Amino acid sequence: MSEMSEVPPAPPGARHDRPYAGVFPIAPTPFTDAGDLDEAGQCRVLDFMIAAGVNGICILANYSEQFALTDAERDRLLVLCLDHVAGRVPVIVTTSHFGTRVAAERSRRAEAAGAAMVMLMPPYHGATLRADDAGVIEHFAAVAAGISIPIMVQDAPLSGVALSPALLARMARDIANVRYAKVETPGAAAKLRAVIALAGDTLPGPFDGEESITLLPDLDAGATGTMPSAMIPDVLRRVVDAYRSGDRDGATALWEGYLPLIHYENRQCGLRATKALMREGGIIASEAVRHPLAPLDAATRAGLVELARRRDPLILRWAR
Repeated sequence: MSEMSEVPPAPPGARHDRPYAGVFPIAPTPFTDAGDLDEAGQCRVLDFMIAAGVNGICILANYSEQFALTDAERDRLLVLCLDHVAGRVPVIVTTSHFGTRVAAERSRRAEAAGAAMVMLMPPYHGATLRADDAGVIEHFAAVAAGISIPIMVQDAPLSGVALSPALLARMARDIANVRYAKVETPGAAAKLRAVIALAGDTLPGPFDGEESITLLPDLDAGATGTMPSAMIPDVLRRVVDAYRSGDRDGATALWEGYLPLIHYENRQCGLRATKALMREGGIIASEAVRHPLAPLDAATRAGLVELARRRDPLILRWAR
């Protein structure tokens, strides 16, 4: 485990009395050019993230292209990733599914494999099929009933489900395992303030996401952690550590120096940015994404690499 990590390694399934905090990036899922899982590449991805000093890792999330994986591939990656990390840092496993029984079973498997936490979006399917507030609470309560590890609620625009601050706070109060919320909606800082004010100590883990594009306002609002991509985890760890040690000016200056790259990732590339830079830096052999996602066009990729090379992040140096 990197000497930078604040969270000690835990045995499989162990719970921490001290809430998880800091930088928990999402691990991408590398594929070969033919579209198969690249298991050796997946292990290098995890080793890079740990070397970058992350406080923890999230797997099988949307930025991991979980929506393009078969159930068998999900099961394989769950075991592969947790076995390879081997307790060096805590691992959050995304177990979202519209079906409550499926989400609950995925969550049980994740805990059995050694996950420190599970993360779920509220149940939705397509543009119009989604649960109401009562259905959301019942969904998370059913998942919680089958596991002992914490749950992070992912509040993201992708689901189309409106999770009000009052609803998030109610879930934290009424469902013992709901201890974390990842807020990555527009106006995240204001929403985090509202949720924190309503939930209090029942939600010890307010996080932000969306590539940490609003990280400083969200830290000011009370966020204790962030779940970005794995593009610049080394930098974001330094930002969060500086902020939490009282050096807000230093944290702000460092974050603002990388904000053009974060913005380019968020608005021009999406999940393909991390893969492109990992390929550029030799961490993975292919930056392939699965159809119907398309690869970055040449000009967009060149702009990303140009912005990154000016800043020389670890992702371009670690494997060299």
